Amino acid sequence: MHRLWFRFLPLVLLLLAGPALAQAPGDFNAWLQGFRQDAIGQGITANTLDSAFAGVKPIPRIIELDHTQPESTLTFQQYMDRVVSQGRRDNARQRYADNKALLDAVGQRYGVPPRFIVALWGIETDFGRTIGTYPVVASLATLAFDGRRAAFFRKELINALKIVQNDKVDPKTMIGSWAGAMGQSQFMPSSFLAYAVSYDGTGSPDIWSKPQDVFASIANYLAKVGWQADQGWGETVTLPAGFDSNLIGMPQKRSVGEWTNLGVRRLDGSTLGDGTQRAAIMQPGGATGPSYAVYDNYGVILRWNNSSYFATAVGTLADSIN
Repeated sequence: MHRLWFRFLPLVLLLLAGPALAQAPGDFNAWLQGFRQDAIGQGITANTLDSAFAGVKPIPRIIELDHTQPESTLTFQQYMDRVVSQGRRDNARQRYADNKALLDAVGQRYGVPPRFIVALWGIETDFGRTIGTYPVVASLATLAFDGRRAAFFRKELINALKIVQNDKVDPKTMIGSWAGAMGQSQFMPSSFLAYAVSYDGTGSPDIWSKPQDVFASIANYLAKVGWQADQGWGETVTLPAGFDSNLIGMPQKRSVGEWTNLGVRRLDGSTLGDGTQRAAIMQPGGATGPSYAVYDNYGVILRWNNSSYFATAVGTLADSIN
């Protein structure tokens, strides 16, 4: 569902990667024949396969990206400065204002505050500006053929073909990241099948070019995985001296009343809200970074992307829209 390194390296790196890549076209044709039989056994028609795979070949750049993903070197603060920059905060407020009537209607329908829809839209694709440039079927086929998680991408490729066949989506318009995340919401095909919706109920969901479908699909995802309409995501807190570090983390949820008794306070020194609401204490940047009391909706955002950096950024950007 997320943007992943689109910069190109010299093609010579691919040529030096070994004989496996040099043999890829022939091997791919053999692999594709086996895959076709598997797909037909799962209800994909020959016509769908012919349409979706017309001209498809392995994309060497994707193989390289998958084999050489760099380790993250950003600190939490660097990540927040980049992902929730002042420019993005300003842009988020403007995008909300520009689409307020639609966003409010979508939020009302799904029980999800529009600011979280805008925040996810902004962080995933910079409000639709960077959806990726790779054809999804070719990307997934490349990764299913020669990827570290071939079984996962093979399932996603079958799901992509279901979208082509059942939702009548032209495979040529299915554009996304090199890892197969699609459209302005960066849904993997499995997420598209489970959560993408046509807001006006006519035709297939269009998460590439229809804002109403993008917003509704994001909201539907959050609603279906457990969004609590009466809660926020969390807030920055202070911890008392000597706070037990073993109490930090999502598994250590307690009522906010218990956290209050343990000395957790808001930044202004006041106690947390509803004493029965459950929260966890998170420190995405470690012991020297900020502390947060996070609620059930934080866990919902983690279902979208299981990264405390990401979930905190979404909540922070959403708060800036108020």
